[in-house]
Amino acid sequence: MIKKFIDKLLGKSTPGTSGGKPHFGKREEVPASVHGINPELVDRRAAEVVATLKQAGFEAYIVGGAVRDLLLGLRPKDFDVATNATPEQVKGLFRRAFIIGKRFRIVHVVHGRGREHEVIEVSTFRAYLDNSAAGQVSGNEKTSKAQLAGMQHAVDASGRVLRDNVWGPQDEDATRRDFTVNAMYYDPVSQIVVDYHKGIQDAKKKTLRMIGDPATRYREDPVRIIRAVRFAAKLSPLGFTIDAKSAAPLVQSQALLAEVPQSRMFDEMLKLLQTGHAIATIEQLKKLGMAKGIYPLLDVAVERADTPFVKAALVDTDRRVNEGKPVAPSFLLACVLWEDVRNGWQERLNQRQHPLPALQEAIDEVFDKRIGDVSGRGKLAADMREIWVMQPRFEKRVGNTPFGMVMQPRFRAGFDFMRLRADVGEVEEALAEWWQDFQAADDERRDDLMDQAREEQKARQKAQQPVVKRVPRNAPAAAPRAAAPAEGADYPEEGMEFATEGSAPKKRRRRRRKPGGGAGGGGEGAAPATAGE
Repeated sequence: MIKKFIDKLLGKSTPGTSGGKPHFGKREEVPASVHGINPELVDRRAAEVVATLKQAGFEAYIVGGAVRDLLLGLRPKDFDVATNATPEQVKGLFRRAFIIGKRFRIVHVVHGRGREHEVIEVSTFRAYLDNSAAGQVSGNEKTSKAQLAGMQHAVDASGRVLRDNVWGPQDEDATRRDFTVNAMYYDPVSQIVVDYHKGIQDAKKKTLRMIGDPATRYREDPVRIIRAVRFAAKLSPLGFTIDAKSAAPLVQSQALLAEVPQSRMFDEMLKLLQTGHAIATIEQLKKLGMAKGIYPLLDVAVERADTPFVKAALVDTDRRVNEGKPVAPSFLLACVLWEDVRNGWQERLNQRQHPLPALQEAIDEVFDKRIGDVSGRGKLAADMREIWVMQPRFEKRVGNTPFGMVMQPRFRAGFDFMRLRADVGEVEEALAEWWQDFQAADDERRDDLMDQAREEQKARQKAQQPVVKRVPRNAPAAAPRAAAPAEGADYPEEGMEFATEGSAPKKRRRRRRKPGGGAGGGGEGAAPATAGE
């Protein structure tokens, strides 16, 4: 009471305005009869984590987007838990729990094993840290000396939060979250929703509203700018929109993203494109006037989103995510940058470079220009390269190549990439269908497909073979002469020249018979039995 009276005398601003203490909100406990959450939509293991923490004497709630989705009648994909227990205390309560992170220390509680395992993310209530709130947190009796010692470096001069491992009460934890609809807490045991910032009302109005002053919140953590776009895209099919005050500073605040480490920006870009709402995200970026300037590689994706190939890749990625199938960032980025690789490759082929080295050079150029060192040239770059290098090999359907291709670990990604190329008419549909059949066929069927490919190759070669006329050397000078043979090509028989109609002739050899060896007789130089058939 005394502190509030002093604040009033000193003229400190009222809650919710900038310059004074932040608006921590008023706690409201909303019963099940009002919020209407269906308990059957709650993940059993998340509820067990909450119950275990409460039995140990701690506060614990399901928090964030899961509560928002439950209010909307949706089954959340992920469940996070918030508690007043420290990471070490949480870890001690579960057999398989791991503390991760430095800037944000959280605990992963693991249930199950193998592909069926599930991770429940547990975070400790955090204090709201800005230059005006730090003094208030320092007065919290629960704040340790070690935490207080690091608080002076927790926020930089511009207001950006550098470290967030200072624990605090639940009301401050709610205030440090971004949107009101993401700042609610649900207790699956008592079925109470705790709401500090009218999140339930905003959920009913389908409004995305930033807690506190939007410009200040974007400055505290510029990645909130990207999160605003992502949530707007995710919830736009449900009719959600960003309120005007929260949207107004977005474009102007974009420059703050330059302060964010490139590795984090790269990860945030992938979240925009790989959370099942890539098409809606790009629409939101254009709608908000943020189509350029967030991240260079994202700029390329937005610019090419309307081209048939990239659009097909984005639609396919959204489909796979919404069907619960895995997606790899290497595949989508390979699709976005394929235009650069293909053009660079064609330029080198026009310069008569060998196809494979030309393709490798084109890929290196794209990595240097578009990706830089963000990926560390590690697995991501290696997977992208393998997808691209595989493309010309799909044209080879004879010999051992098809068998070697289907054995490669990245074959499926390379095939899906080629399948998209066929969908937009970049390669023949028949080629994609052949490989679709081949990868799933038994040995007998594969032999049939190989025979089919050989017959198609012969027919194609026969159709492309130019008409060749034999002309004596002493023929009139007016007779047309062939262009000089390419380097490394076989030259014609002595005493004869080639004249062609159309392109330069294929190399031709005269078959020589050895004594006793006839056509098809098996002698050296004899034509194969199938030749010409």
